[in-house]
Amino acid sequence: MKQRLQNMNVENKKVVLRVDYNVPVVNNIILDDTKIKLSLETIEYLISKNCKIIILSHFGKIKTEIDKETNSLEKIANRLSELVKTEVYFSKENFGANVIKRVNELKPKEILVLENTRFLDVPKKLESGCDPQLSEFWASLGEVFVMDAFASSHRRHASTYGITEFLPSCIGFLMQKELEAIDKYIFQAKHPFTIIMGGAKMDDKTELMEALLPQCDHLICGGGIANTCLKTLGFNIGESIYSEKPEIEEKVKQFLLDYKEKIILPLDAIVGSTYDSNYIQYKLIDKIEDNEIIFDIGIKTLDKTKPIINESQTIFLNGTVGKYENQKYANGTKELLQILKESQSAVIVGGGDAASSVRNLGFEDAFTYISSGGGATLEYIATHELVALDNIKEEGEVIETLDI
Repeated sequence: MKQRLQNMNVENKKVVLRVDYNVPVVNNIILDDTKIKLSLETIEYLISKNCKIIILSHFGKIKTEIDKETNSLEKIANRLSELVKTEVYFSKENFGANVIKRVNELKPKEILVLENTRFLDVPKKLESGCDPQLSEFWASLGEVFVMDAFASSHRRHASTYGITEFLPSCIGFLMQKELEAIDKYIFQAKHPFTIIMGGAKMDDKTELMEALLPQCDHLICGGGIANTCLKTLGFNIGESIYSEKPEIEEKVKQFLLDYKEKIILPLDAIVGSTYDSNYIQYKLIDKIEDNEIIFDIGIKTLDKTKPIINESQTIFLNGTVGKYENQKYANGTKELLQILKESQSAVIVGGGDAASSVRNLGFEDAFTYISSGGGATLEYIATHELVALDNIKEEGEVIETLDI
């Protein structure tokens, strides 16, 4: 395990804390503050140690100056101030002399949230390009760095990776829980071990399939993954989403050959149409027509998967089996989640879409563990590595304070 916060000397120190506050916001209203709440254990521990806390986070995609108008962290800082019993300040800047001044004015137990780290990606991509001067500046604000943004830990950014080159670093409590859950339930899964994989994208899942297919007993496919498999097998999937990349098709062909006893594909579907937004039909999977779009799985598929789920000891859910955001096509995902809830399996939910569906459809408290990461979860499972942790020493290694 990487150096953990509880084994690090942070008493009375200035601590730079990287969190993931990339929460859903509409019309300046936070729709889900789960990610903010997940950071509280680490924050409260640092407060108990009399620390001065400087928080870094990204929020949204910043491609232009206009994007900055709606992607400030100020609203998130305001919500954080409602959740902790200490002063929370917000800095509209995240670089320069004024930031240094604000940090120096902090008193023990107080928090300063700096503006969105990705604001510095316009115009020169200083954050996502892991600019060494920016990394060193953020490191200069503190004496210890705590990485607790699991969902961003697969990114080599200045605020996740670069800063660890200049400061003694450790991982916070959320990061620890994420790594421990994946280690326990995925890498050391009890068998039968079943994976349910769905979602719109296929291209970023092949590496994950390559890593997990040798380990699992069953891989139940839905969404774009199932569509790509079906098309590879010669089924007509109409206008449904699938991967058009030749290299992905070749990998899928190999998966279907090597693991044909493990891979479970849909038997039926709920479809829409390219020419009529009100069109909705139930179809067997071999009866899909040219203008139809697969949006959900049907009852025969659910009946096929239920005994597999009930016989499993461990289940990893990644992605959704239908377009659950549209009520017309949410039933398959709802029914699948209900089957999972009623099973005796340890159910681990990983990936942004899967976690969102679980929360939005009312199953948040039904499962063993819900990961806060999307791409990071998949990256760690596929490679056993996270680039942002590369410079953080293992526990037991000597940690030297660097001059910055």
